[in-house]
Amino acid sequence: MVEARYYRTTIKNERSVIICELCPNFCEISEGKVGRCLGRKNINGKLYAINYGEIVSIAMDPIEKKPLYHFYPGAPIFSVATFGCNLRCPFCQNWEISQVQAPSEYYSPENLVKLALTYPTIGIAYTFSEPLVWFEYLLDTMKIARRAGLKNVLVTNGMINPEPLEELLPYVDAMNIDLKSIRDDFYTKFVLGNLDVVKNTIIKAKANCHVELTNLIIPTKNDSKEDIEALVDFCASLGRDTVLHFTRYFPHHKFRVHYTPESTLLEALQIARKKLDFVYLGNIGGYDNNTYCPNCQNLLVNRGYFNTIVTGIKGTNECNKCGLKIYGIFDEER
Repeated sequence: MVEARYYRTTIKNERSVIICELCPNFCEISEGKVGRCLGRKNINGKLYAINYGEIVSIAMDPIEKKPLYHFYPGAPIFSVATFGCNLRCPFCQNWEISQVQAPSEYYSPENLVKLALTYPTIGIAYTFSEPLVWFEYLLDTMKIARRAGLKNVLVTNGMINPEPLEELLPYVDAMNIDLKSIRDDFYTKFVLGNLDVVKNTIIKAKANCHVELTNLIIPTKNDSKEDIEALVDFCASLGRDTVLHFTRYFPHHKFRVHYTPESTLLEALQIARKKLDFVYLGNIGGYDNNTYCPNCQNLLVNRGYFNTIVTGIKGTNECNKCGLKIYGIFDEER
């Protein structure tokens, strides 16, 4: 077993407990118990990462599925997951692995990277459940993957405290961060998280690596015009080039309200495009998710259903008509 990082021991009610400091939940973990994320356990007064190397899912995906539209479009990526999550979203699409300790198989960091290298991949995506609760394994594996020439991608809810985030960021090439709502009470009451910490993760990450944001629009919870406008304002504060994906909710797990109306997604798209250059729709067909140059409207990336062709980029990120630098990495020697 690997001892976890970022925790302290204290006395509460005359009993020794561990306080995990990896994320803003600050779980108080008694002897023999695990934290909310299911991956960290108090064993004989020490906190251990019981999820270290435990893999519940391996797949090859198009990078667009993460979704990342401005990071090597059309490239395949080796995708892996462990069990557990530090949020409790009642609408979770992957609750079978995020909300329970699902069956897993151990891979050392070295063996996982070796396996990834047998596939035609640009790198490793840590995804499906919540990769940040896999902190110790991420740190070890990302260092080896980087030395092997692989990119490291996180698909995450952003719930991590500043100090461990700073330690992880030098090894991260791209992140899709789920900004679930712009309202504090959505996080504190509905998904049991911390919006300020997520916003900090987004701000810090965008200054250090490629970042795209995803917002799942859920009827009655975060779909008002006011909510969408406020969320767009935050995204725009990071730069007009911030990439935002609005995705359609469908009933799942414990939350059964009707799926997101098409009209809501279209309204969100119209609101966002007034302040952002790159806005896309997910979980819904029939809409143009191509990438165009915001200066000359040149077609940069032509997207079908996970069938992507880079058509209007020169170098790694310049429009081949007007020369404008486009946010992202579109071509590079792999």
